[in-house]
Amino acid sequence: MSRANEQAALRMERLAATPLKPVGAVSGRGAWWGAVRAIFSHREMLNLLVRRDLKARYKDSALGFFWSLIRPLILLAVYFIVMGQFLGAARNIPDFAVYVFAGLSAVGLFTEIVVGGTGSVLTNAGLVKKVYLPREVFPLSSVGSALFNFGIQLVVLIAATFIVVKPPLHAQLAYAVPAVALIVVYGTALALLFSAVNVYLRDVQYLVEVVTMLLFWASPIVYSWQMAKTLIPSPVVLEIYTNNPLTLAVLGFQRAFWVAGDTAEWPGELLLRMAIALLVGMVLLLVCHRTFIRLQGNFAQEL
Repeated sequence: MSRANEQAALRMERLAATPLKPVGAVSGRGAWWGAVRAIFSHREMLNLLVRRDLKARYKDSALGFFWSLIRPLILLAVYFIVMGQFLGAARNIPDFAVYVFAGLSAVGLFTEIVVGGTGSVLTNAGLVKKVYLPREVFPLSSVGSALFNFGIQLVVLIAATFIVVKPPLHAQLAYAVPAVALIVVYGTALALLFSAVNVYLRDVQYLVEVVTMLLFWASPIVYSWQMAKTLIPSPVVLEIYTNNPLTLAVLGFQRAFWVAGDTAEWPGELLLRMAIALLVGMVLLLVCHRTFIRLQGNFAQEL
């Protein structure tokens, strides 16, 4: 009995000598840098959440991950047949299938990041209430799973360019890099912001779905930028339309993978426009993250 008491006393001494470490969201000065370090220290948990999202999405389905391949192909077939052939959009756009799929891949990545990220904190309410984790890992896991699905679509897109015997072996392929960067930066920024606001206002997730649908039709995916230039008489409105980050990303993707469009007319200084939009997006990402940090304090109570 006395030996047990001695061991208990030693254990208590060791516990008393152990320095306390603060656990929870960092606030005040240095909060942003502290949050970034916390995310990095929980990178293994982020990796597990991405894998869990991918497995849960196709759980118990016979085809599993093949659905991530089948769905965009069916969507491509619908747009190609209905918009391209029946409505005649393909008449003035050579290799219409490649043109449409390039735009669909870009907008699909953006939509999946923003819509998935918006509902991510609510979806993981059980974890938020029971375990401390940097809350940012939930919308960031949506970014990771969206990039995985995008990688599969990119392989299909490149295969399609070989099928039409026009592989993207040209210098314009470099446009794909800033295009993906634009989508990831703006998508992550909006996912962080909307995931935090959605905890307090649950209507946000439905509003985001509507807005992303509008952004799809506001981007030159099933019609050309040249057509939009013809139909928009105001130069100011055309500049606003063209400099929309999602439009720039779609145009960048089309320049990279739609070889038949090498002779088409494109907005002037497209790379410069993308670079400026990327810088603005980095600032937006910083602002949205700081807003997330401010709002996350009452997540557990609201959930």
